[in-house]
Amino acid sequence: MIESHDSAVLAVDGGGTRCRVACEIDGAVHCSETGAANVSTDFDGALKQIRAGLDALSRQVEIKVEDMIGWPAFIGLAGVTDAGIAGRLSDALGLTNARVEDDRPAAVRGALGAQDGLVAHCGTGSFIAVQADGAMRFAGGWGSVLGDEASAQWVGRRALSEALCAYDGTQIGTRLTQSLLTDMGGPAGIVRFAKNASPAQFGALAPQVTSEAKEGDRVAVQILQAGSDYIVEIANGLGWQPGRTICLTGGIAGHYATYLPDNMRSAVRPPLGEPLTGALALAKEIRNEHL
Repeated sequence: MIESHDSAVLAVDGGGTRCRVACEIDGAVHCSETGAANVSTDFDGALKQIRAGLDALSRQVEIKVEDMIGWPAFIGLAGVTDAGIAGRLSDALGLTNARVEDDRPAAVRGALGAQDGLVAHCGTGSFIAVQADGAMRFAGGWGSVLGDEASAQWVGRRALSEALCAYDGTQIGTRLTQSLLTDMGGPAGIVRFAKNASPAQFGALAPQVTSEAKEGDRVAVQILQAGSDYIVEIANGLGWQPGRTICLTGGIAGHYATYLPDNMRSAVRPPLGEPLTGALALAKEIRNEHL
Protein backbone atom coordinates (compact mmCIF):
# COMPACT_ATOMS: atom_id res chain seq x y z
CA MET A 1 0.00 0.00 0.00
CA ILE A 2 1.16 3.56 -0.77
CA GLU A 3 1.20 5.50 2.50
CA SER A 4 2.32 9.00 1.51
CA HIS A 5 0.32 11.07 -0.95
CA ASP A 6 0.86 14.68 0.11
CA SER A 7 2.30 15.47 -3.32
CA ALA A 8 -0.17 13.36 -5.31
CA VAL A 9 -1.93 14.69 -8.40
CA LEU A 10 -4.75 13.34 -10.56
CA ALA A 11 -5.19 13.60 -14.33
CA VAL A 12 -7.72 12.54 -16.94
CA ASP A 13 -7.21 12.51 -20.70
CA GLY A 14 -10.38 11.54 -22.54
CA GLY A 15 -11.41 11.57 -26.17
CA GLY A 16 -13.47 9.85 -28.80
CA THR A 17 -11.47 6.63 -28.62
CA ARG A 18 -10.46 6.13 -25.00
CA CYS A 19 -10.27 7.69 -21.55
CA ARG A 20 -7.13 7.43 -19.43
CA VAL A 21 -7.19 8.22 -15.71
CA ALA A 22 -3.87 8.56 -13.91
CA CYS A 23 -2.27 9.73 -10.72
CA GLU A 24 1.29 10.46 -9.73
CA ILE A 25 2.34 9.74 -6.17
CA ASP A 26 5.90 10.37 -5.02
CA GLY A 27 7.13 10.25 -8.60
CA ALA A 28 5.36 6.99 -9.50
CA VAL A 29 2.66 7.14 -12.19
CA HIS A 30 -0.33 4.79 -12.06
CA CYS A 31 -2.87 4.60 -14.87
CA SER A 32 -6.13 2.95 -15.87
CA GLU A 33 -7.85 3.03 -19.26
CA THR A 34 -11.52 2.85 -20.21
CA GLY A 35 -13.67 3.66 -23.24
CA ALA A 36 -14.52 6.82 -25.16
CA ALA A 37 -15.35 9.98 -23.22
CA ASN A 38 -16.75 12.99 -25.07
CA VAL A 39 -18.89 15.11 -22.76
CA SER A 40 -20.65 16.97 -25.58
CA THR A 41 -21.85 13.95 -27.53
CA ASP A 42 -22.59 11.74 -24.50
CA PHE A 43 -22.17 13.41 -21.11
CA ASP A 44 -23.55 10.50 -19.06
CA GLY A 45 -21.49 7.98 -21.00
CA ALA A 46 -18.32 10.02 -20.51
CA LEU A 47 -19.04 10.37 -16.80
CA LYS A 48 -19.49 6.60 -16.55
CA GLN A 49 -16.12 5.98 -18.21
CA ILE A 50 -14.31 8.45 -15.94
CA ARG A 51 -15.86 6.91 -12.84
CA ALA A 52 -14.90 3.44 -14.04
CA GLY A 53 -11.34 4.67 -14.54
CA LEU A 54 -11.26 6.19 -11.07
CA ASP A 55 -12.55 2.98 -9.54
CA ALA A 56 -9.89 0.93 -11.32
CA LEU A 57 -7.19 3.39 -10.28
CA SER A 58 -8.44 3.32 -6.70
CA ARG A 59 -8.06 -0.44 -6.56
CA GLN A 60 -4.63 -0.23 -8.12
CA VAL A 61 -3.16 2.26 -5.61
CA GLU A 62 -5.38 1.18 -2.68
CA ILE A 63 -6.68 4.69 -2.03
CA LYS A 64 -10.37 5.58 -1.86
CA VAL A 65 -11.87 7.52 -4.76
CA GLU A 66 -13.24 10.13 -2.35
CA ASP A 67 -9.67 10.85 -1.27
CA MET A 68 -8.28 11.01 -4.81
CA ILE A 69 -10.86 13.50 -6.09
CA GLY A 70 -9.58 16.03 -3.58
CA TRP A 71 -6.08 15.99 -5.09
CA PRO A 72 -4.96 18.73 -7.49
CA ALA A 73 -6.28 17.58 -10.85
CA PHE A 74 -6.31 18.44 -14.52
CA ILE A 75 -9.23 16.96 -16.44
CA GLY A 76 -8.83 17.21 -20.21
CA LEU A 77 -11.79 15.89 -22.15
CA ALA A 78 -13.10 16.08 -25.67
CA GLY A 79 -16.32 18.08 -25.79
CA VAL A 80 -15.61 20.58 -23.00
CA THR A 81 -16.71 23.63 -24.98
CA ASP A 82 -17.44 26.16 -22.21
CA ALA A 83 -17.38 26.82 -18.48
CA GLY A 84 -20.90 25.48 -18.08
CA ILE A 85 -20.13 21.94 -19.16
CA ALA A 86 -16.81 22.06 -17.28
CA GLY A 87 -18.62 23.02 -14.07
CA ARG A 88 -21.27 20.37 -14.60
CA LEU A 89 -18.61 17.69 -14.94
CA SER A 90 -16.64 18.94 -11.94
CA ASP A 91 -19.78 18.90 -9.79
CA ALA A 92 -20.78 15.44 -10.98
CA LEU A 93 -17.38 14.01 -10.06
CA GLY A 94 -17.13 15.92 -6.78
CA LEU A 95 -13.82 17.53 -7.73
CA THR A 96 -12.63 20.21 -5.33
CA ASN A 97 -9.25 21.29 -6.71
CA ALA A 98 -9.37 20.77 -10.46
CA ARG A 99 -9.17 22.49 -13.83
CA VAL A 100 -11.58 21.01 -16.35
CA GLU A 101 -10.84 21.89 -19.98
CA ASP A 102 -10.93 20.32 -23.41
CA ASP A 103 -8.26 17.81 -24.39
CA ARG A 104 -6.02 20.20 -26.33
CA PRO A 105 -3.93 21.79 -23.51
CA ALA A 106 -2.82 18.37 -22.26
CA ALA A 107 -1.81 17.35 -25.78
CA VAL A 108 0.24 20.52 -26.21
CA ARG A 109 1.97 20.28 -22.83
CA GLY A 110 2.67 16.60 -23.39
CA ALA A 111 4.23 17.22 -26.80
CA LEU A 112 6.23 20.35 -26.00
CA GLY A 113 6.80 20.19 -22.27
CA ALA A 114 7.45 23.75 -21.09
CA GLN A 115 9.29 24.84 -24.25
CA ASP A 116 7.96 27.27 -26.84
CA GLY A 117 6.73 25.73 -30.06
CA LEU A 118 3.85 24.60 -32.20
CA VAL A 119 1.70 21.48 -32.22
CA ALA A 120 -0.19 20.55 -35.36
CA HIS A 121 -2.47 17.69 -34.39
CA CYS A 122 -4.06 15.94 -37.34
CA GLY A 123 -5.86 12.73 -36.48
CA THR A 124 -9.49 12.04 -37.29
CA GLY A 125 -9.98 15.67 -36.24
CA SER A 126 -7.43 18.47 -36.04
CA PHE A 127 -6.23 21.55 -34.19
CA ILE A 128 -3.15 23.74 -34.20
CA ALA A 129 -1.63 25.38 -31.15
CA VAL A 130 1.29 27.62 -30.30
CA GLN A 131 2.86 27.66 -26.84
CA ALA A 132 4.95 30.72 -25.96
CA ASP A 133 6.13 31.84 -22.52
CA GLY A 134 3.84 29.31 -20.89
CA ALA A 135 0.69 30.56 -22.66
CA MET A 136 -1.19 28.59 -25.31
CA ARG A 137 -3.11 29.82 -28.34
CA PHE A 138 -5.38 27.47 -30.27
CA ALA A 139 -7.00 27.33 -33.68
CA GLY A 140 -9.32 24.70 -35.10
CA GLY A 141 -10.83 21.69 -33.46
CA TRP A 142 -14.34 22.74 -34.44
CA GLY A 143 -15.42 19.39 -35.82
CA SER A 144 -15.90 17.84 -39.22
CA VAL A 145 -18.78 20.06 -40.34
CA LEU A 146 -17.21 23.45 -39.66
CA GLY A 147 -13.49 22.72 -39.53
CA ASP A 148 -10.89 20.02 -38.84
CA GLU A 149 -8.88 21.06 -41.87
CA ALA A 150 -5.90 18.81 -42.65
CA SER A 151 -7.39 16.01 -40.54
CA ALA A 152 -7.71 12.46 -41.81
CA GLN A 153 -11.44 12.91 -42.39
CA TRP A 154 -10.75 16.12 -44.31
CA VAL A 155 -8.24 14.29 -46.51
CA GLY A 156 -10.69 11.47 -47.21
CA ARG A 157 -13.55 13.84 -47.96
CA ARG A 158 -11.33 15.99 -50.17
CA ALA A 159 -10.21 12.91 -52.11
CA LEU A 160 -13.82 11.94 -52.85
CA SER A 161 -14.60 15.48 -53.96
CA GLU A 162 -11.61 15.47 -56.31
CA ALA A 163 -12.73 12.11 -57.70
CA LEU A 164 -16.09 13.65 -58.59
CA CYS A 165 -14.31 16.59 -60.21
CA ALA A 166 -12.21 14.14 -62.25
CA TYR A 167 -15.42 12.44 -63.39
CA ASP A 168 -16.72 15.86 -64.48
CA GLY A 169 -13.47 16.60 -66.30
CA THR A 170 -12.59 19.64 -64.16
CA GLN A 171 -9.77 17.79 -62.38
CA ILE A 172 -7.13 15.53 -63.85
CA GLY A 173 -7.83 11.83 -63.57
CA THR A 174 -5.24 9.83 -61.66
CA ARG A 175 -4.93 6.38 -60.18
CA LEU A 176 -6.34 7.75 -56.90
CA THR A 177 -9.44 9.30 -58.44
CA GLN A 178 -10.08 6.28 -60.66
CA SER A 179 -9.67 3.86 -57.74
CA LEU A 180 -12.12 5.81 -55.62
CA LEU A 181 -14.68 5.95 -58.41
CA THR A 182 -14.33 2.22 -59.03
CA ASP A 183 -14.33 1.19 -55.37
CA MET A 184 -17.33 3.37 -54.52
CA GLY A 185 -19.42 2.33 -57.52
CA GLY A 186 -19.10 5.58 -59.46
CA PRO A 187 -20.30 9.10 -58.64
CA ALA A 188 -23.63 7.91 -57.28
CA GLY A 189 -21.86 5.53 -54.93
CA ILE A 190 -19.61 8.32 -53.65
CA VAL A 191 -22.62 10.53 -52.97
CA ARG A 192 -24.42 7.71 -51.15
CA PHE A 193 -21.36 6.99 -49.02
CA ALA A 194 -20.77 10.63 -48.15
CA LYS A 195 -24.37 11.20 -47.13
CA ASN A 196 -24.08 9.09 -43.98
CA ALA A 197 -20.34 8.57 -43.52
CA SER A 198 -18.85 9.32 -40.11
CA PRO A 199 -15.59 11.27 -39.70
CA ALA A 200 -13.86 7.97 -38.97
CA GLN A 201 -15.18 6.46 -42.21
CA PHE A 202 -13.94 9.44 -44.21
CA GLY A 203 -10.64 9.20 -42.33
CA ALA A 204 -10.26 5.55 -43.28
CA LEU A 205 -9.66 6.72 -46.87
CA ALA A 206 -6.67 8.87 -45.88
CA PRO A 207 -4.05 6.07 -45.99
CA GLN A 208 -4.94 5.51 -49.64
CA VAL A 209 -4.23 9.18 -50.31
CA THR A 210 -0.91 9.23 -48.46
CA SER A 211 0.17 6.01 -50.15
CA GLU A 212 -0.61 7.37 -53.61
CA ALA A 213 1.13 10.65 -52.79
CA LYS A 214 4.35 8.75 -52.11
CA GLU A 215 4.06 7.34 -55.62
CA GLY A 216 3.66 10.82 -57.06
CA ASP A 217 -0.08 10.76 -57.78
CA ARG A 218 -0.82 14.38 -58.69
CA VAL A 219 -4.21 14.63 -57.01
CA ALA A 220 -2.96 12.98 -53.82
CA VAL A 221 0.00 15.36 -53.76
CA GLN A 222 -2.33 18.33 -54.27
CA ILE A 223 -4.44 17.26 -51.28
CA LEU A 224 -1.48 16.87 -48.92
CA GLN A 225 0.01 20.14 -50.15
CA ALA A 226 -3.28 21.86 -49.36
CA GLY A 227 -3.24 20.38 -45.85
CA SER A 228 0.34 21.51 -45.36
CA ASP A 229 -0.51 25.00 -46.61
CA TYR A 230 -3.27 25.20 -44.02
CA ILE A 231 -0.83 24.30 -41.24
CA VAL A 232 1.61 26.98 -42.45
CA GLU A 233 -1.09 29.65 -42.67
CA ILE A 234 -2.48 28.98 -39.20
CA ALA A 235 0.97 28.60 -37.64
CA ASN A 236 1.96 32.03 -38.92
CA GLY A 237 -1.37 33.46 -37.80
CA LEU A 238 -0.82 32.14 -34.28
CA GLY A 239 2.64 33.68 -34.10
CA TRP A 240 4.95 30.71 -34.61
CA GLN A 241 8.54 31.90 -35.09
CA PRO A 242 11.27 30.18 -37.11
CA GLY A 243 13.57 28.09 -34.96
CA ARG A 244 10.86 27.08 -32.52
CA THR A 245 9.95 23.41 -32.27
CA ILE A 246 7.13 21.94 -34.34
CA CYS A 247 5.46 18.68 -33.29
CA LEU A 248 3.24 16.90 -35.79
CA THR A 249 0.92 14.63 -33.81
CA GLY A 250 -1.93 12.37 -34.86
CA GLY A 251 -2.08 9.67 -37.47
CA ILE A 252 -1.78 11.77 -40.61
CA ALA A 253 0.18 14.81 -39.40
CA GLY A 254 3.61 13.34 -40.14
CA HIS A 255 2.72 13.00 -43.81
CA TYR A 256 2.67 16.79 -44.13
CA ALA A 257 6.32 17.23 -43.13
CA THR A 258 7.59 16.76 -46.69
CA TYR A 259 5.34 19.56 -47.93
CA LEU A 260 6.27 22.17 -45.33
CA PRO A 261 8.64 25.03 -46.23
CA ASP A 262 12.28 24.50 -45.30
CA ASN A 263 12.23 26.70 -42.20
CA MET A 264 9.35 24.68 -40.75
CA ARG A 265 10.49 21.24 -41.89
CA SER A 266 13.85 21.74 -40.17
CA ALA A 267 12.05 22.57 -36.90
CA VAL A 268 10.00 19.35 -36.76
CA ARG A 269 10.79 17.26 -33.67
CA PRO A 270 9.17 14.17 -32.12
CA PRO A 271 6.77 14.97 -29.28
CA LEU A 272 8.31 14.77 -25.82
CA GLY A 273 5.39 12.83 -24.37
CA GLU A 274 1.75 11.86 -24.58
CA PRO A 275 -1.31 13.96 -23.67
CA LEU A 276 -1.60 12.10 -20.35
CA THR A 277 1.93 13.23 -19.51
CA GLY A 278 0.81 16.77 -20.24
CA ALA A 279 -2.29 16.41 -18.10
CA LEU A 280 -0.16 15.28 -15.15
CA ALA A 281 2.20 18.23 -15.68
CA LEU A 282 -0.74 20.64 -15.67
CA ALA A 283 -2.07 19.01 -12.50
CA LYS A 284 1.31 19.64 -10.85
CA GLU A 285 1.04 23.32 -11.78
CA ILE A 286 -2.28 23.45 -9.95
CA ARG A 287 -0.64 21.80 -6.92
CA ASN A 288 2.26 24.22 -6.99
CA GLU A 289 -0.07 27.22 -7.10
CA HIS A 290 -1.30 26.25 -3.63
CA LEU A 291 2.07 25.54 -2.03
